[in-house]
Amino acid sequence: MTQTLAPWLRVSFTVLDILLVALIIYEVLVMIRGTRAAPMLAGLAAVAAAFYLARIGELVTLNWLVSHLLPYVVFALIVVFQSEIRHVLSDVGRRVSFLRGSAVEGDSYDDIVLAANLFSQHQTGALIVIEREIGLRTYIESGVAMDARLSYDLLATIFRPSAPLHDGAVIIQKDRLAAAACFLPLSMNPVLSTQMGTRHRAGIGITEETDAIAVIVSEETGAISMAVGGKIERDLTVEQLRELLSMELRRYMAPVALPTVGPQSEESDEAQESPLRAGGQMSADEESTPETERPL
Repeated sequence: MTQTLAPWLRVSFTVLDILLVALIIYEVLVMIRGTRAAPMLAGLAAVAAAFYLARIGELVTLNWLVSHLLPYVVFALIVVFQSEIRHVLSDVGRRVSFLRGSAVEGDSYDDIVLAANLFSQHQTGALIVIEREIGLRTYIESGVAMDARLSYDLLATIFRPSAPLHDGAVIIQKDRLAAAACFLPLSMNPVLSTQMGTRHRAGIGITEETDAIAVIVSEETGAISMAVGGKIERDLTVEQLRELLSMELRRYMAPVALPTVGPQSEESDEAQESPLRAGGQMSADEESTPETERPL
């Protein structure tokens, strides 16, 4: 019986081995697709093919050069592809954490959804970054430290065009607003639309370098976008933003009644009442009209 099963076991392990290698190659190709690593990898493959042909053709000098340079190629590849390697390892770490059943603590991010709705209606530019497993201390130190409790009112105040901290990004750590006016790395992805401005490229750039989530509101159109893992979802509705945040944070976010914006009248410096504090209800008489925004 054992002798009968032995060939089948060998075949099964061989098939499993091939499938695992194919899966690894597929995942690597998916991760580098659309990034600067794709053309670099194609060039590297062309150079390897040339070296292989040189070895077959018995080109002595070229073979000597390759044999002496080959030990340093590994270090060169690590330097060249350091960003992609870091992204791959971060993605693997997130998947392992997900398999362990770990989840983000039950912090409420409804304030971000409500603030994004406000900014979208008023066409106020905003960039909100949510920290996850990978720390953002370097970027936090580039801005103005806040360490304040996350709230709708605080976000609305920070991104008011007349506020001194409205330029740059805010970084959220759990239920705390860590810093405002932070500088983020810009994405150098060549396949991004030329219509994307600095705010969108910064939001994508931070998600390429880390596992953070970036919520972006366009100042020109008021469109809401969300970037994760170097990819961006554009023209989201508030409900779609809530669903995507819930999925990425692996927790349920109950719908909250959204405020509506009436016709704008004279300027007012008073902050709008938080929908969360008002039990999710805001009438037209209770709203204070935001002051007229000026372009950044």
